[in-house]
Amino acid sequence: MKVTKEMHNKGLQPTYAIMKMSSRLIMNRIGISLLNANSARSKGRNIEGIEGEERFIPSRNGGPDIRVRIFRPAAQTENLPGMLYIHGGGYLLGNPEDFLSVIKRFIDARPCVVVAPDYRKAYDAPYPAAFNDCYDTLLWMNENVKQLGIIPNKLIIAGHSSGGGLTAAVTLKATDTGDVKLAFQIPIYPMLDDRQNSESAKDNNSAGWNAKSNKLGWSAYLRNLVNQGAEIPPYAAAARAKDYSKLPPTITFVGDLEPFRDETIDYVDNLKKAGVPVIFELFPGCYHAFEVLFPEIEISKKAWSFLMTTYAAYVDQFIYSNKAA
Repeated sequence: MKVTKEMHNKGLQPTYAIMKMSSRLIMNRIGISLLNANSARSKGRNIEGIEGEERFIPSRNGGPDIRVRIFRPAAQTENLPGMLYIHGGGYLLGNPEDFLSVIKRFIDARPCVVVAPDYRKAYDAPYPAAFNDCYDTLLWMNENVKQLGIIPNKLIIAGHSSGGGLTAAVTLKATDTGDVKLAFQIPIYPMLDDRQNSESAKDNNSAGWNAKSNKLGWSAYLRNLVNQGAEIPPYAAAARAKDYSKLPPTITFVGDLEPFRDETIDYVDNLKKAGVPVIFELFPGCYHAFEVLFPEIEISKKAWSFLMTTYAAYVDQFIYSNKAA
C-alpha cells in the first residue's frame, strides 16, 4: 500500500516530514541500537502523583530475572483492577518507562495497579524470550494479587503495537491453559501477522513504522524458528490462531494507513465470529502510533477518548459488576 502525505488526516500532515525522517532509524540495526541507547536513559523514571516501584522477578524458563515496573495510585487503600501492560517497539525497542504517559492515562481513567515488564528484545534474544517474560509476569501477578492489592481472577492485559501482539499471544495462552482468569484484553493496533501479506502490510511506505521496519522486526523476533525451518506457532504470531472462542472481551483500534490495519480488522472479525464482545474503531488518515507520538492533535484526542471511555466501561462491566464472581 503506497501512502502519500495528502492521504493523511489534516492534523497529521504537518508531522509527515519528520516522521518520514525518523522512520529511517527503525529500518536498520544501527538505528535500533541508537534508539535503545537513548531509551535506556528513561529507566527508573516515575509518574508524578503515582507510586512507582521496580522489582526483579524470576524467569520460569531459564532466562534472567525480569525487571518489572509497578505503578499504583498514591495511598491505595483497596484492591484495584490489575493490568499487565506490555510496551511497544516492534519486538526490538523500548522499555516500560517509554510509555509512562500511557500508563498514567489508564490509572487516571479507572484506578488500577499496572505491572509492566521490561521484556527481552529480539536482537538480544528472539522468540520465545519476550513472550515468556510477559507470560511469566502475568503468572507472577496472578500469584501475588494480595501483595499487589489486585482484585483476583479479573486481570487485564493491554499493549501497543508489538506489545499488542504480545497481549494477544499471552491472552491466547492464558485462555488455552486456564492458568489465569482474565476480564478483558486491549491489544492496540497489534503486530499479529508475520506473513505480512495483507494489502496494508505489503509495500507500505507510511511515515514511521512501515513494511521495511515491519520485516526487520519479524525477522529478528522469529529468526530461530525460521532458521530451524519450524512452524510459526500462534504464541509467536497471534494471527496464526485457529480458535478464538475462549478469548475475553476485547478493545482495539488502528489507523487506516498503517501496516497493521488489515491484520487488526481480521483479528476483530475472527473474534466477532467466535461470539467474543469487541469494541473497535478505525481512524482514517492515521499512521502507526499517531496518538502516542502526537497526543495533542485533534484526531489523537479522539483516539484517546475512544480508548479511555471504552476501557472505563469495560472495567465497570467486567470487573466491578462481576466482582464477586
